[in-house]
Amino acid sequence: MSTKKLAIIATKGTLDWGYPPFILASTAAALGYEVRIFFTFYGLQLLRKDLNHTLKVSALGNPGMPMPLPMPVLIQALPGMQSLMTVMMKKKMKDKGVATLEDLRSLCAEADVKMIGCQMTVELFDFSPSDFIPGIDMGGAATFFEFAGESDICLFM
Repeated sequence: MSTKKLAIIATKGTLDWGYPPFILASTAAALGYEVRIFFTFYGLQLLRKDLNHTLKVSALGNPGMPMPLPMPVLIQALPGMQSLMTVMMKKKMKDKGVATLEDLRSLCAEADVKMIGCQMTVELFDFSPSDFIPGIDMGGAATFFEFAGESDICLFM
């Protein structure tokens, strides 16, 4: 019996959207899947060395986000609200014992999840290889397609 394969395409670079690729990848790896994640466009932020200063969460565009009290959209758009929402989300996660993105990302690396940064996006946004954590591969979409085409599950996030 061949090893099951999970392919994930990570396109979002916010704090709240950073969790699904790493949670699913680490879980699948623990279950014996071969896992690869292709980070493209804003998802490439998840591979940067310093996640604390780059990843934020915004209530704008997240209508399903539970708020501690009702907050009109106009208030959510005020300067500083994104930082406030980020602090609140990080505190809630810490209080509930949720692993940090750095911890989940490290867990994926330890579980041999192959993480691939999109070379075109690196060039588009003028990133440098030194911006990213060690141990990742860089490549184009074609690099990922062969694996994704053979995968049992392919997820776009």
